[in-house]
Amino acid sequence: MRRFTRVKDIDEMVNQIPLYLYLFDLLYLEDEILIDEQYEERWELLEELIPSKFLSRRLVTRSIEEVEEFLQEAITEGHEGLIGKRLDSRYTPGNRGKSWFKLKPVESLDVVIKAAEWGSGRRKGWLSNYHLSVRKDDEYYVIGKTFKGLTDEEFEWMTEKLQEIKTSEKDFILNVMPVLVVEVEFNEIQKSPHYRSGYALRFARIKRIREDKPSEEADTLEKVAELYERQFKYKDRLDLG
Repeated sequence: MRRFTRVKDIDEMVNQIPLYLYLFDLLYLEDEILIDEQYEERWELLEELIPSKFLSRRLVTRSIEEVEEFLQEAITEGHEGLIGKRLDSRYTPGNRGKSWFKLKPVESLDVVIKAAEWGSGRRKGWLSNYHLSVRKDDEYYVIGKTFKGLTDEEFEWMTEKLQEIKTSEKDFILNVMPVLVVEVEFNEIQKSPHYRSGYALRFARIKRIREDKPSEEADTLEKVAELYERQFKYKDRLDLG
C-alpha cells in the first residue's frame, strides 16, 4: 500500500519495498466457479497449477504447539497473525463466517474510563462506547473507545456505576470522574492525530472490570509509548512521506 498510486521516486520505492506474489485460494478455473467447492479441494487444484514459491505458507495440524510456533514465525516475519480455515469450508465472498477466523496476539492495558456514550439499537438505554484513558502526571488522556467485551449484565452495572460518578452530561456523552479501571485487550497501537495522547488502540475490547484496582495504579501514557515502540521489533516503520 505504501507503493500504491505513487507517482514520484518509483524506482527507489521498488527497491525499498519489493513486492512478491503469494496465492492462497482458487475461485475460478476453466469457466467453472469454485466457491462452493471445499477449501481443501480448491487448494489441491491451486497446487497443481502454481509453482510452490508463489503459494502462501500453510500448516495443517491438530497440535496447539505447532500452531503457536507457526504464529510466532508469522509475527517475526512482520505479519499481523494467521487465518485459520476449516478444510471443508466454502468460500463466501465478503464474509469470513464461522469457518475462517483470525489468530492474532493481543496486548492488554489497565485503563481508566473518562466518559461514556448512550447506546443505540440493542444497547439503547445503556452507557457504552467507553472513552478509555491513561495517566500522565495528574491528567488522563484518551487513547480510544470501545463497547465490546461486556455481557448485558455488565452493561447494566456499568450504566449504573458511571451515573454515580458523573461530572457532567451533554447530548449523548456522559463525563465521569476518572476512577473506574477496566482491563482492555487490543491488537495494535497506532499514532493518532485525533486524541491529545497521540495514540489510539486498534480493536480494543474490554476483558474485565477492575474494581480491585485504583485509578492511580492504572497504566500510563509512558507505557503506551513503550508498547508502541516495541511493535517495531518485527514490523516495518519506513517513513516514505
